[in-house]
Amino acid sequence: MATQEPSPPSSMESNKPGFPKKILGNNLEDKHLCNFCHNILRRPFQAQCGHRFCSYCFNRTVSNGPQKCNACIKEDIFEEPTSILKQGCAFPDNAVRREVENLSAVCINESCTWTGSIKEYEINHEGKCEFMIIPCPSCKERIRFNEQERHNERECPERTLNCKYCKEPFHFKNIKAHDEICPKYPMICEGCAKKKIPREKYVDHIKFCSKFRTPCRFHVVGCDMSVEKEKIHDHERAYAYEHLNLLLHYIMGMKVSMEGLQPQGLELAGHKLVELQQSLRQLEARVSQLSTTSSGPPVQGAAASSSSSSSGPPGPSTSAPLPPPPTLAPTLSVSTSFTPLPSSVGAALELQLHSEKTKVVELGRRCTELEVKASTFENVVCVLNREVERFATTMEASNRQHKLDQDKIEALSNKVRQLERTVGLKDLTVAEMEGRLREMSATTFDGVFVWRISDFAKKRQDAIAGRAPAMFSPAFYTSKYGYKMCLRIYLNGDGTGRGSHLSLFFVVMRGLSDALLKWPFNQKVTLMLLDQSNREHIIDAFRPDVTSSSFQRPVSEMNIASGCPLFCPLSKLDAKNSYIRDDTIFIKAIVDLTGL
Repeated sequence: MATQEPSPPSSMESNKPGFPKKILGNNLEDKHLCNFCHNILRRPFQAQCGHRFCSYCFNRTVSNGPQKCNACIKEDIFEEPTSILKQGCAFPDNAVRREVENLSAVCINESCTWTGSIKEYEINHEGKCEFMIIPCPSCKERIRFNEQERHNERECPERTLNCKYCKEPFHFKNIKAHDEICPKYPMICEGCAKKKIPREKYVDHIKFCSKFRTPCRFHVVGCDMSVEKEKIHDHERAYAYEHLNLLLHYIMGMKVSMEGLQPQGLELAGHKLVELQQSLRQLEARVSQLSTTSSGPPVQGAAASSSSSSSGPPGPSTSAPLPPPPTLAPTLSVSTSFTPLPSSVGAALELQLHSEKTKVVELGRRCTELEVKASTFENVVCVLNREVERFATTMEASNRQHKLDQDKIEALSNKVRQLERTVGLKDLTVAEMEGRLREMSATTFDGVFVWRISDFAKKRQDAIAGRAPAMFSPAFYTSKYGYKMCLRIYLNGDGTGRGSHLSLFFVVMRGLSDALLKWPFNQKVTLMLLDQSNREHIIDAFRPDVTSSSFQRPVSEMNIASGCPLFCPLSKLDAKNSYIRDDTIFIKAIVDLTGL
């Protein structure tokens, strides 16, 4: 007893618009189309105005309140309130639904050969086709449904991998970056050539590895040699003279650099110059004051009295001190504050004054030179600033031009990709047309068909390996408007003949003139494997079983094959014979036209 097929979801459960038009091929009629999405009706609802809509489309249309029927407006039959779409004004049209669901359908996905009714398409095939194109959820690349697992495991640039060293997850596109930082990544010591040293232990290894080459300690002064750690002392002894010479040049360079840096302290030199000038003025004032004090009368009297008291013996006339005149009291008070200086002290002060003046003149000269240099440097900086501004302007213009060029390149690349896609589609069309031309050239219309199968050895190996177990012949006809038929051959056998016989079957196909023909198919069929020496053909014939579905009017592209699973033993083909020549066999089919 046939099992009942599950029904599709109810009309109120549908959450999809209509079926795509392409699933009907060329059998499309306007009455099967939704008046909103213009696709094939899915769970059709009929409104009061008589127009039909998909359940999903109708609910979406009236979800925002009552709407005018666009189909009525387009057909100029709008009439209120009949042409107003709103909740509750439509009913499920089950008659049209059954009619639509029984229509023959094909899969719209390229390379898919599925056929059946729209009901079967919705239940068993829609959204499940292995050839369906879907976007990868990670990289958004469009791939076939049956290639999703392979793409996720091998091709997706956004796929996640686990590092085989540290077991941490990372994206495939970051594999090189991860290898650069992986703490467990195996390193090779450049000194001792030890392998598989984890990166986290590599630094500790080279600290104690005697073979690891390290820069010489004098590399800061110019020695560019790298020496193994165990030979570093031998290197320093052998190159002691070169190291000292490099060190001398380095120190001399530092000295020159320091001297060159001294003029840069203009502010410090200015402060020092001001301090020297102040000390110079103080010295000059002091010298002038001392000179004035030593040349005045009170100082001379004092000097005379002191000299007389020191040279002559004391007498009665000098024993009593003279009272000082009242007018000289201030002068005497000044003379008591300063002691006359000897001439050597004055000379020392003159020398110090001359030395300070010389320093002041030298500092003034150096300040002038530094000002000239500073002015020169300012001019150079101004010139460099102008050059930098000009270069920045040029770079900005170059960047703008580069961006324009990149945009042009991108546009041209898009155009090239579009042309490549167009050429690819044209190539597919050409290949399809060539295949049709080959089929048409091989087609016969008298019920007799000879099928030439070349590359027999290779095709048989493909059949044994399961890559191509069966082959279909081009179609042939009993007449121009007669039955359409083809042959199906299993080079390694099928069913009871698998592995031991060559199996040959006869297939009734759906034709354009089937409605004019008598069904079931009831013509005698003769199948032959031709002996290319025309001596002993292998022949088998049968008359169709009119009760078998294989000979009823086809509802799909072709009926179930019927024929001879034990048509020819493979051992007979393997033996020396004339059925196979130049790696080619010939199969002949003869349909008896009696009664047609």
